[in-house]
Amino acid sequence: MSTHTLLADRYGRVARDLRVSLTDRCNLRCTYCMPAEGLEWIPTPDTLTDEETIRLIRIAVEQLGIQQVRFTGGEPLLRKSLPEIITATKALTPSPSTAITTNGVSLHRHARVLKDAGLDRVNISLDSLDNDTYTRLTHRDRLDDVLTSIRVASEIGLTPVKVNTVVMPEVNEGDIVPLAEFCLQHGAQLRFIEQMPLGPPDKWDRSKMVTADHILDTLRTRFTLEEAEKPRGSAPAALWHATDGALDGYVGIIAAVTHPFCGDCDRTRLTTDGAIRNCLFAREETSLRDLMRTGATDDELARAWSECMSVKKAGHGIDSPLFIQPDRTMSAIGG
Repeated sequence: MSTHTLLADRYGRVARDLRVSLTDRCNLRCTYCMPAEGLEWIPTPDTLTDEETIRLIRIAVEQLGIQQVRFTGGEPLLRKSLPEIITATKALTPSPSTAITTNGVSLHRHARVLKDAGLDRVNISLDSLDNDTYTRLTHRDRLDDVLTSIRVASEIGLTPVKVNTVVMPEVNEGDIVPLAEFCLQHGAQLRFIEQMPLGPPDKWDRSKMVTADHILDTLRTRFTLEEAEKPRGSAPAALWHATDGALDGYVGIIAAVTHPFCGDCDRTRLTTDGAIRNCLFAREETSLRDLMRTGATDDELARAWSECMSVKKAGHGIDSPLFIQPDRTMSAIGG
């Protein structure tokens, strides 16, 4: 008989949101994520098969209380079996909500198939509306494809369409207001994200980063802002109601560095090579792949997962002088 437990830690947090990285590969080279020449990819034999991935998602949902499953990467659309994995996930009991975080380059070509497979909504990365800035940031000229994907996702009901923007000093600060205007005009929910130390080590400087307070001050030059009345809960974004009389909607700020929300975190992460990470910035992880491939039962896998989450630290410690950036970059961890 399968055991039923929750992914709880000693601080009373319970993980109900699973982030599954389906690949560490990506078709962009965003400067804050990886070098222009790319990275050494995880060898295919080391990555989870579709069957292994689905098995672990099933254990998470049916035995460990996971209610939301988000597929990330790298770029999850590079996993050709993504529709089948989504279908298998949605068929679980109880059926979890499903989402992907994508760079949007090819989403417009796959959106209908993914929705039919059971995808509920999407987060699309977009760091600039200026083609030159976008190309310089990503090392690819694909802005038009991303804008098309935002439109298509909205049209077919993968809503709310959320747009993720990492703000970097002297790079795309000038896009803060235009991006807010664009998303409010098109009914998308913009999320500004403070740059975090998860890319090439030389690309992050705590003293120069664009803070949430600076982003809000910039938005106030164009909009009237009021903090949303609804509590954020475990969501990473603090919502602000933005209006100028004509435009009206919500903008989110994910201030993981200057206003950490670790105390409300409800996420657990599965890397593409089958490791459980209890925090984005964890220095340790537990390989469920190795356990699976040596014959572990579902209950044994659930127990190992639960034990990994039980020792989750109180916070990520970015502001501590003892902070050490994880060995894995963001593309290898999963967003």
